[in-house]
Parts: sequence; C-alpha cells; structure tokens
Amino acid sequence: MSTALNLAKPQAPAQREHKSFSDLVRAKVSSVLVGKKADDFVTSLVSLMNQDPALKNCTPMSLISAALQAQSLNLSLNKVLGQAWVVPFKDKKISEINPATGEPFLMASFQIGYKGYLQLAIRSGQYRKINVLSIKDGELLQYDPLNEELHTDLIQDDTIREETPTIGYYAMFEYMNGFRKTMYWSKAKMAAHADRFSPAFSLKAKGGRYPKVSFADFEAGKVNERDMWLYSSFWYKDFDGMAYKTMLRQILSKWGIMSVEMQQAYIADMHAVNEGGVTSDIVDAEYSEGDDSKAELPPAAPGEHIDMDTGEVTPKEPVPARAKAPVQAQPPVQKEERAVPTEPAPQPQQQNSQNPNAFPCPRTDGATMVTEADCEKCNQRTRCPEWAVDLPEEG
Repeated sequence: MSTALNLAKPQAPAQREHKSFSDLVRAKVSSVLVGKKADDFVTSLVSLMNQDPALKNCTPMSLISAALQAQSLNLSLNKVLGQAWVVPFKDKKISEINPATGEPFLMASFQIGYKGYLQLAIRSGQYRKINVLSIKDGELLQYDPLNEELHTDLIQDDTIREETPTIGYYAMFEYMNGFRKTMYWSKAKMAAHADRFSPAFSLKAKGGRYPKVSFADFEAGKVNERDMWLYSSFWYKDFDGMAYKTMLRQILSKWGIMSVEMQQAYIADMHAVNEGGVTSDIVDAEYSEGDDSKAELPPAAPGEHIDMDTGEVTPKEPVPARAKAPVQAQPPVQKEERAVPTEPAPQPQQQNSQNPNAFPCPRTDGATMVTEADCEKCNQRTRCPEWAVDLPEEG
C-alpha cells in the first residue's frame, strides 16, 4: 500500500502543466472579482489583447492591473467608446525577456480619455453643466481671463467648422449651486504643454538616431510614410482628444469637486504598475521616446534591410556577390600548384614527335609532345591548367 502511494505522488504535477492565460488572470483577480464579474473581466481582457497584439508582450501584472483600474472605475476599454485605454510602452528598467516572443517585456499603462473624465464628472451629480470644445480660426472675438468671459462667433456649418484649423481650446463647468468656472488655452500653449510633459512628443524638429520633423511639418503632412512609427503618441494621432483631456484635468483638479472615484482616476491615469506592485512614473504617450520595439515597423523596400531591434534601415548586400567570392579565390591557388609540380609529368611515346595529333605538354613547357590519349592517362591532369580546354582538332 505504501508503494502505491509513492508511485502516485509524482503524477500530480504533470496534470498542472501549461496554465492558460485565462486561468492566470482568474488566479490574479480571484481576491477582487468573483463569479460572473471575473468571467466578464477575463473575456474582455482576452478580447482586448486580440485587438492589440502588442499587449501580449506586456508583463502580466501591469496588464491585469491596468485592466482592473478600468474595472474599478466602471469605464469601458472599448476603443470605440473612447473612455479609457490600456497602452503598451517600453520601460528601460525592464530587461526580462518574454519567452513567447524573445523580446523584452513591455509595460501596460492605464489611460483615461476625455470622455472618461466627462463620465466620472456626470456620475458625481455635482455638475449642472460641463463642456470642452475646440475654438476654430475666426471664431474667437475676445477672452477675458480676469473675469473668465469668452466671446465667440461660432461657425454654424458643422462641415465647414470641422475643416477649419483649430486655434485654441475652451473648457467650463457649473455646479448645481451656481458656481461657474471657465478656462481657455491657445493651441500654441497646448503644444508647449505637450512638448514639456510628453516624452514622445516634440514641438520642434529633432535629430539623432531617430530624427523627427517639427509638429508644424507633421500637421502639414511632411512626414515620410516609413517614419510614421515614430509618431505613435496620442498627441500626434489625436491632438484634439489629448487637448480636451488636458483641459478637463486642469480645470477639474484645480477648481472642481473631486469625488473619491475622480481622485482615483486622476492618480491612476497614465501610470503603470510593475510586478512588485509599485507604481511607475507617469507615461503620457503610447510609446516612450526611442522605443525601438515598434510593433508596426514598415516593410523593407527592395534592396534594403530593417534591423528589427533598432529600426535602422541599411542597404541589403546582394547574395550573388557573396556566392562568387570562393570562385574568385581559386585561380591564385591553381597558379601556385602549377609553379611547383609535386609529381613528374608522364613520359610520352617516342612516336608522338611524328604524330600529327600531338601537341606540346604544358607541364614540361613544350619540351615534350603529347596526345589526348596521353592526357587521359596522366595522373596530373586534374592540376593541369590546360585540362578541359579545347584540344587541337585532328587533321
């Protein structure tokens, strides 16, 4: 009986091999979510990873923590709704390699969109009005920052207004008790703010290993399509959306009523949690500056090679040139062997001197006459420089 027990013990670990990602997530959130909530959370997280393959290379702890932040705030991670996102970025402090991809792990950060801030403000029940919008060229008549009065003449045609360049941004709210606050930033001020606080945004042109054009040139479309992976920050992809979010963060954090839920969102926004549960520095971009992991590197053009580790484009060396190298090195070797023969040349028959088909032997510098039959019997023919060369035609 004791023998049977000893034989059964080693079999238990074999049944627990290769836990699925869903099981790993359930184990991590078991103390927070149970039942249907846990199942819905796992389903939404797996769906999110399928939509954005770069998330599969994030550390499991940072990915689950970012998704739990959205869950706790009851904000959707659906990109269509625009309330919140889980964004991968490269953290230089992480050197651990993901065995599934062979690349360093990325970190996942939780980011709230301006629509998410609007949702949290409306839920608090403290605001009678709250709004944020862009001011187009020709609409601004006057803004009095002392009395916080904005005078505008808005373009009524929505199509024309959408096509008109933006010159600034306006945000306001009004409490249920009548307290009102407004704020206006010019687009130049907003761009300077992004340049200061977002490591992936550059207002002016930048050189270095990965040069960038200025923001003005980017808006004008003066960017090579192959370099678009350098402009993956939301400040490039959706400047107005990031500007709206910045305006709401500024006005609500300084003069708004911050509910517990709003405070939690404000602190968690644009941060990542590592494996030790420690919150990392703020991340205000989709990818940090100099990120060379870029999941969307453009395909190489004909005759070019892209280094997947650095993104550097170099001319591709033609394969035929490398294949011909050994052939070019053979002639010198043959000449050396010809100069120093190791074995004596064959002794031709005496009648070869009168044979009309005879020709001078190259290995004896023409001192003897040989025929094709003599060459066939010669044990040095594989080293003979004239072998395989057309012989004189028979008369």
